[in-house]
Amino acid sequence: MKTTKSSWWILALALLLPATLFAQESGSEIDTGTTSWMLISTGLVLLMIPGLAMFYGGLVRTKNVLGTMMHTFVALAIIGVLWTICGYALTFGDTQVLGGFVGWKKEYFFLMGIDDSVVGGIPEYVVAMFQGKFAIITPALISGALAERVRFRGYCFFIAFWFLIVYCPLCHWVWGPEGWLLNAGVIDLAGGLVIHVSAGISALVAAIYLGARRGYPKTAMHPNNLVMTMMGAGLLWTGWFGFNAGSTLGSGMDTARALAMTQISAASGAFTWTIIEAIKFRKVTSLGFVSGILAGLVVITPAAGVVHPVGALALGAISSFACYAALAAKAKLGYDDSLDCFGIHGIGSGLGVLLLAFFIRQNWITDTLAAQADWTVMGQFLVQLQGMGATIIYCGLATLLICFVVDKLFGFRASADDEKAGLDHSQHGEHGYGLLNLN
Repeated sequence: MKTTKSSWWILALALLLPATLFAQESGSEIDTGTTSWMLISTGLVLLMIPGLAMFYGGLVRTKNVLGTMMHTFVALAIIGVLWTICGYALTFGDTQVLGGFVGWKKEYFFLMGIDDSVVGGIPEYVVAMFQGKFAIITPALISGALAERVRFRGYCFFIAFWFLIVYCPLCHWVWGPEGWLLNAGVIDLAGGLVIHVSAGISALVAAIYLGARRGYPKTAMHPNNLVMTMMGAGLLWTGWFGFNAGSTLGSGMDTARALAMTQISAASGAFTWTIIEAIKFRKVTSLGFVSGILAGLVVITPAAGVVHPVGALALGAISSFACYAALAAKAKLGYDDSLDCFGIHGIGSGLGVLLLAFFIRQNWITDTLAAQADWTVMGQFLVQLQGMGATIIYCGLATLLICFVVDKLFGFRASADDEKAGLDHSQHGEHGYGLLNLN
């Protein structure tokens, strides 16, 4: 068949058009590889929400399963809305408000000014949604300390106030533009202070304020479904790769280091807790194993971007020993942190914030000395200690105030009858018996 000249032009255009479109995309500001990883990381952190709900839900008594899981899931709605309206502006806005107490940027209000914005090769919508998942899971962690005895309405107001008064300022101090702890040199890759220490300290304060569950510690309060708890721990471990490696906001060597240190520390924490139980009890429990996983994950959260593999192994092991001791001491100290938010997240991640200074990899030190000749390990430790002190004091006092206000205005502690009936029935008019073991 004879080919005409016009046919050749049509064929040439057909071949050139996709190449032209590709060239336009390649020449844009968006780094598609990094953006793809950040989209995956955002999904992985979101996966931690049902993971946490399953973890906590399996640890409570059958009558409180749905109520406990709702405490985690409702944060998706409440904090998700607040983050869109003003949370992103308060934390990552570059205008300093009240001397840097929080930030602000009108373009971030309702996220209306970032439609075409690209940050570090990533559409700012992706950055905002990634950071928003951190904001959601942090108050949800606190719910573990309040399990089985808190009114749902009071809890909803508590996490809303806590997000605005505690999380947003603290996040701005550590991660926001010109945050004072950031400028002081505090290292916190993925939220040792911002998420785990803040949640742990606030959980301890709220648990003490509410008082112990009725019957605690004399009445046995066994977990209803440790299989669900183990599955939740698995989802948390998986999601933590996005949590830590995604916090590099890139897709390169630092990302690979953060991911590797996360895996190493989690494995070390689980292994160490296994050894402790094997020596002490001559048997290893599933609850102990998943506690070790979490101990290893929370301790590496602030440190994953700077430590070397031996440091990750050491931090995971140290965290397991410390968290085990904290859980053993809880009954003697007399407070009822129902699901050990303070004992795991506060203690474990707090150690990571402080001890990371002693396990920093050499190339990080070399680069830092080139820019700051007077840097020392002890100097970094003191900076980390400063950040820890500020976090503990502020979170503790602010949480106490929030508990008081919520209690007086909306009611915080469930009544004796409601607690006896269980949160599923008294707070939600439902029962989670269908898929659960009633024995």
